[in-house]
Amino acid sequence: MPQSAVPEAVPPGAPPLALELFVHGVAGAAPGELLRDPHPVRVTGDSTAAVFRRAEDADAEAHPERYAGRPVPEAYCWSRLTSGNGARALWLLLLPFMVANLAHWARPATAPAGPPPCAVRVYGLLVRLLALSLTVLLVAAACEVALDLLAWQCAGTRACTGSGSWPAFLRPGAWWAQPGRRLALGALVPAALTGLLWFLSARTWSAYESQPPPSGTAGTGAFAAGHGEAPLGRPGFWYGRRIVARLRAAHTAAGLLTVALAVAAPALREDRGSSATAPALLATGWAVQALLAAGAATVLWVVCRRGRTEARPDHRLDRAAIALLPAGALALLAAAVLYAGWSRPGWTSTGRLPGDFAFGVLMLGQGGCVLALALVARRLHRRTPTPGAALGGLGGPAAALLGCALGGVMSGGVAQRAADWLDGAAAPGTPGAALPGPPVLLSWQASVLPPLLLALALVAAAAGVRAAVARRRAAATVAAEYPGAVPDPDRSRRIAGARATAALTDTAPWFVGAVCAVTLLLGAGALAGAWITGKVPAEAARGAHPLPAAAARAAQDSGSWLIGLGMAAFVALGRRAYRDPASRRTIGILWDVGTFWPRAAHPFAPPCYAERAVPDLTWRMTGWTARTGGRLVISGHSQGSVLAAAAVWQLPPGTRRRVGLLTYGSPLARLYGRWFPAYFGPGPLAALHRDLDCWRNLWRATDPIGGPVAAGADGDGPVDRGPLADPVAYGRDPLHPLPAPILRHGDYQADPAFAAERDALLARLAAAARAGAAEGAELPAQRISKAREEPADPPGTAG
Repeated sequence: MPQSAVPEAVPPGAPPLALELFVHGVAGAAPGELLRDPHPVRVTGDSTAAVFRRAEDADAEAHPERYAGRPVPEAYCWSRLTSGNGARALWLLLLPFMVANLAHWARPATAPAGPPPCAVRVYGLLVRLLALSLTVLLVAAACEVALDLLAWQCAGTRACTGSGSWPAFLRPGAWWAQPGRRLALGALVPAALTGLLWFLSARTWSAYESQPPPSGTAGTGAFAAGHGEAPLGRPGFWYGRRIVARLRAAHTAAGLLTVALAVAAPALREDRGSSATAPALLATGWAVQALLAAGAATVLWVVCRRGRTEARPDHRLDRAAIALLPAGALALLAAAVLYAGWSRPGWTSTGRLPGDFAFGVLMLGQGGCVLALALVARRLHRRTPTPGAALGGLGGPAAALLGCALGGVMSGGVAQRAADWLDGAAAPGTPGAALPGPPVLLSWQASVLPPLLLALALVAAAAGVRAAVARRRAAATVAAEYPGAVPDPDRSRRIAGARATAALTDTAPWFVGAVCAVTLLLGAGALAGAWITGKVPAEAARGAHPLPAAAARAAQDSGSWLIGLGMAAFVALGRRAYRDPASRRTIGILWDVGTFWPRAAHPFAPPCYAERAVPDLTWRMTGWTARTGGRLVISGHSQGSVLAAAAVWQLPPGTRRRVGLLTYGSPLARLYGRWFPAYFGPGPLAALHRDLDCWRNLWRATDPIGGPVAAGADGDGPVDRGPLADPVAYGRDPLHPLPAPILRHGDYQADPAFAAERDALLARLAAAARAGAAEGAELPAQRISKAREEPADPPGTAG
């Protein structure tokens, strides 16, 4: 699309313009579709995100007389921030990291006045530790496959090395055939995985977190930079450059240290048990272990020392930690590889590497962190109760639990699937199998997937029954809502069905709570079964009643296959969603919620698109109103309404007086307010309404995503208008000769209420502008926030 020149300011003496800035939702929309013009032009922006206008409106500022009584429409298109190349669907494999990052933002709200309580910092610390454990778990699972199953078990067994496909340099008698050297070679795989994660995080860090925010945009009052009722109004909220760089260095070092430990520990165990070991070699092994312990302590100190700083844009970087941590960990990995690769002629690989204890301690530590997180979250919620908060303030611990469960099931499934593939027809860990298989705990983790899916199916079936009952009850009264309508049972059932389906969104906390309860029970059972029996599930159930024995064998055999097929289907669905807007409408809301939030806990999570979109919108609104003196209505649909509200929170008071907010199909309260009460709960939304009087919200009862925001109690008049009639007509009439469709979440602009509310907002802004001109108010100029000498601040002022 061609790009137009930046419009000039309105000529002196001309009437001020009015601008309507559309922000689309999760499904994305082409600029031509939003503007209803086949040939829109780009006003500002790049190929990733840009502002578009119709060709005839490109020079609207030079001809304001053309737009008397109507606004200039323009659209901000951001869909390429979360879509595009299908290869980006591989980010879906890092879903546990994203879910753990969500736990940071799902904490309960705190009192608006005064500094944040110590519990907020403890909460953030626990989430960061859980996120670090997930990185260690992922790298440990890669070590299990590459080092234990391939380099240790398979390469030390003639069932593998005897085949013609096995590399000659790894066959018995070759230089690389010694166990320590095989481990050193296998370490390349998890080390490369860690390097890939570092590269992806560093590249997206440069494109998102490192972009300087506008300076002087955050306002005063509830939007102040301190600890007001609106945390999203803090100047440093969308600038996570420092913490992401620091956490990236710590997580990279943790991954490399995990690989080094997996390589060095078996060699030290061999040296300790062999009388032929040279004292110097044994001392080297102990020195490597001590250095690894010191490196792990340093990583923990870096992760625990500091959280996010939101009170101002923090331009500093912890350069020593960023440079020295990964470099030191890489040097320790090289030392561990050299130590393990030292010649030990009598060393043979038998059994499996000591992974059972390590994975068990990791799982137990994650469970303890989740329980501690639940206690802290419950204390915060009791101190400042938030009506409607999901799970009574336990939404964050629930997200943390699900992130850990996803990581454990995926790790166990991948290890079990790899062992099944290497062992051929036999089941690893059972009598007659060539390979001992992965650690017993990983086999148990993979085996819990079938019963977990069965429990989820039962919960979903219960929700479906409730929806069917609600549909049947509502169908009897639908026709009465349309005066003069002739009842049509089929039409009533379809409308009632749309409403009942939309209402299922409100049962999501109940569903998530049930899933968490089942997951916690199955995880505890898997850990206890692995530690008590020391056998894989099929062997542990041998000799029991035929029914549980068959169930255990079926769960073990199907668990790894289900995870393998599920991950493949997940990536395929992700590729389709990135390329197909219709698929994005079904799963896009969940993904866009996860990637809306900055990477505060896990640096390897998918990047936060809002760190580009929110400053874009803030720049556009502040710059246009300052240059033209006109009025602006930012019109956000679905996820676009969340971006619009976040951008308005960042505006200075002078600009905010000229801006109105129109949201429709908005999940601000229904989804974000419920799960993220500290940022979108009743307090922050009421503060937004007080400081932005010109705000209206449209919603439908058939919309599964949008709903009322109910923020009108403290402002001048209510915010919500709805529920809007959907469909607009029950049957055929002179105004609607054809059956009206049930629109659900889409096409709000076709409703007459949309144009009426937009015009009312513009009229109120015009009156406010006249009052401001009489008082001599001036609009602020806009600057780029630049690096400068920063005062010292307490660690983790935002958790």
